[in-house]
Amino acid sequence: MTILCIRFQLPPTGEAAVLPGLLGLLEDFTPVVEALPPDGALADLRCAERHFGRGAVELASVIRTRALAHHGVDCAIGAGPGPTLARVALRDARPGETCAVPQEPDAVAEFLCGKPVDALPGVGAATARTLGEHGLDTLGRVAAAPLSTLQRLVGARAGRELREKASGIDRGRVVPNAVSRSLATERPLARDESDPERHRRALLSAAEELGARLRALDKVCRTLTLTVRRTDSAPTVHSHTLTAPTARSAALTGAAYALYDALDLRPARVRALALRAEGLGPAEQAPYRPAFDPLAEQGSVGPRRRDARAVGQLRRQAYGRGDPGDGGAVGLVLDGQGRAGVDDQSVA
Repeated sequence: MTILCIRFQLPPTGEAAVLPGLLGLLEDFTPVVEALPPDGALADLRCAERHFGRGAVELASVIRTRALAHHGVDCAIGAGPGPTLARVALRDARPGETCAVPQEPDAVAEFLCGKPVDALPGVGAATARTLGEHGLDTLGRVAAAPLSTLQRLVGARAGRELREKASGIDRGRVVPNAVSRSLATERPLARDESDPERHRRALLSAAEELGARLRALDKVCRTLTLTVRRTDSAPTVHSHTLTAPTARSAALTGAAYALYDALDLRPARVRALALRAEGLGPAEQAPYRPAFDPLAEQGSVGPRRRDARAVGQLRRQAYGRGDPGDGGAVGLVLDGQGRAGVDDQSVA
């Protein structure tokens, strides 16, 4: 029993300020901590068990006590021999409890046998529906099914991995990541709000702040996560991997809107919206780093596509109402940027 999967019961607002401190608390026990935003973490306690002379379940009790004492946050904890099994155990744990997977191989198979297939991390609704249509609605039935059947239903690699996990074979590992590898901001609404336009305004403000913070740190992000805190249900979390790492506010806003639209929250009353930029890396990873170009930086004009009106606006910003013409300084600057789709025509 070496891996803990922890879900913190964060307050309705202010998760960006609380979660880093909680991850730091885990690092007092082990340096192998993987953040699972917005409210979870994995911790590998193999070395900690030897160092402290206690098992993972005992250390889980100490972690819960410290989280309550120092941060006022309770947590639910799943413990298992691997990260996948620890996540499965977490589903059965309530706040203030630790649910542990039995260590004996036969007991592990019995623990998993009656659980639904979507209890495994990575098994979504579509995969669960496909398996259920063929009578494979529990992990025990999946483990007993022929490998060829699973591979025919979900693919060669996915079928092999699914059968191993359903049988209790956990080849996963905890990948340490620093607290600084994510940035988050939250927009609590003045009241429980169901108006989509107010939701989008909050997302616009949050995306603008994230973009500014990323650019100030000279960072770009690969993944954007939206957390919606509703009045009548648990928080809804949805993530999207960007097509390219970016720190542009316009790109982040577009991704946030796409996440929001995918959730279809029109009848829901929302209390707060939070955005988290994850997978941070140096700005050099971005495929495009704009030079001095106010229009492209604001996202109103793409870096490789400008029309005549956009070029005129750029000239007026740089030189006022006077226009040096196509052969002037602005024309030379645009030529240096490949002229980005501007035709050889005069711009009034």
